[in-house]
Amino acid sequence: MSFLFSSRSSKTFKPKKNIPEGSHQYELLKHAEATLGSGNLRQAVMLPEGEDLNEWIAVNTVDFFNQINMLYGTITEFCTEASCPVMSAGPRYEYHWADGTNIKKPIKCSAPKYIDYLMTWVQDQLDDETLFPSKIGVPFPKNFMSVAKTILKRLFRVYAHIYHQHFDSVMQLQEEAHLNTSFKHFIFFEFNLIDRRELAPLQELIEKLGSKDR
Repeated sequence: MSFLFSSRSSKTFKPKKNIPEGSHQYELLKHAEATLGSGNLRQAVMLPEGEDLNEWIAVNTVDFFNQINMLYGTITEFCTEASCPVMSAGPRYEYHWADGTNIKKPIKCSAPKYIDYLMTWVQDQLDDETLFPSKIGVPFPKNFMSVAKTILKRLFRVYAHIYHQHFDSVMQLQEEAHLNTSFKHFIFFEFNLIDRRELAPLQELIEKLGSKDR
């Protein structure tokens, strides 16, 4: 089931992924939101003392999925098969989709189709209790870090596409401050989980956001 075309007008692109109230991960999310509210993003991304790194990465990955979901949801009407026939981040970077299971060989597709594949795939990972356990005491799998790295790498591509192809629309909607804060939070958070080469499409912006905060 593809969510994109059934909910195009509803502003939210996919169902929000909720962390169960009362769970330890919910407490961690509340901690993250409280420190984010202080406006100090570098502090907000630091692993809280005594907490498990996997759990911290899991909670924040869910949060970024929800943020990007919402940001992309505001510009879906501008990101169409006609306006974005390929998934790109400027003229030098083009992405082809493969998930390794359903689509093994990378396929060239439009940006809305690619982002639909990508967000559906991320949602499937987040909903998989063996990968993202929501119950306390259930251990994270050995391959958790590599899954988290792939999710963050792919979510970055949605930011890259929005910045390169739709920033004018973002400005028209007066969403640029929201987008910049979300992206800055994402970049400060990523714990060197994303390969530097993957970040190349937004390298100048990353340097600019980082230098403002030193």
